[in-house]
Amino acid sequence: MKVIEYIKDSFEELSTKMTWIPFSEAQKSTVVVAIFTILFALAVFVVDKAFQNLLSEYFKLF
Repeated sequence: MKVIEYIKDSFEELSTKMTWIPFSEAQKSTVVVAIFTILFALAVFVVDKAFQNLLSEYFKLF
């Protein structure tokens, strides 16, 4: 029964003792994170393709 008590206490703390940011601020933060994630993925893709091409040309020498 300790698990149920822990869940009840956790829910109470999350609903009464936490300070939550406004929903509009959470949306803005989510958009910023999504854009950064996409840009970072594109950067990794470009670097990966560059190394792939570089190594491909290097191994053609042998």
